[in-house]
Amino acid sequence: MSQQTSSPITKEADPLSKGEIFDVLQNERRRYVLQYLREHGGPVELGDLTSEVAAMEYDCCCEDVSSAQRKRVYTTLQQTHLPRMAEASIVEYDADEGLVTTTPQTEELTVYLEVVPSGEFPWREYYLSLGAVSLAVIVVLWVGVYPFTLIPPLVWATVMAVLLTLSSLYHTFLGREMTLTEFANARDGDHED
Repeated sequence: MSQQTSSPITKEADPLSKGEIFDVLQNERRRYVLQYLREHGGPVELGDLTSEVAAMEYDCCCEDVSSAQRKRVYTTLQQTHLPRMAEASIVEYDADEGLVTTTPQTEELTVYLEVVPSGEFPWREYYLSLGAVSLAVIVVLWVGVYPFTLIPPLVWATVMAVLLTLSSLYHTFLGREMTLTEFANARDGDHED
């Protein structure tokens, strides 16, 4: 029986809890590790992984990563992120050999990276823009610029509050629709076939 390099672990790991999934995905460096492993598989040497993660983090090519940047990434991967990911069976990390290998759990988490791609609607920017427009309207009303003064300030405040509330409701609805639990349940249903 031949073993694939993308998932060399033969033991069956327990499914990840929602808390473990959030814990791993909340850190950008761990997301970069998963993204690299999703694209290139494993096993991968820690030095190569460090260069790739640093390049992603500093938005440059591997050759342009400074030794200080590389060292910062290497240190946190080696001492914090990879041991934590290995403890949850998300990757297999051999510190002595400096090798990182994928596991079935790696594949499970890369599905969540695909569900929430980097090209997702920029909600932070939307809310920042909405706040900026609201402040601009307040300044224009305060200064008394015509034709904005034709509409009473309370109406402007109501329009902005309604717009913010509707946006938040829509964003909340979208978030609930894409909960990790639903995706995990759907994925579990696929494995039962």
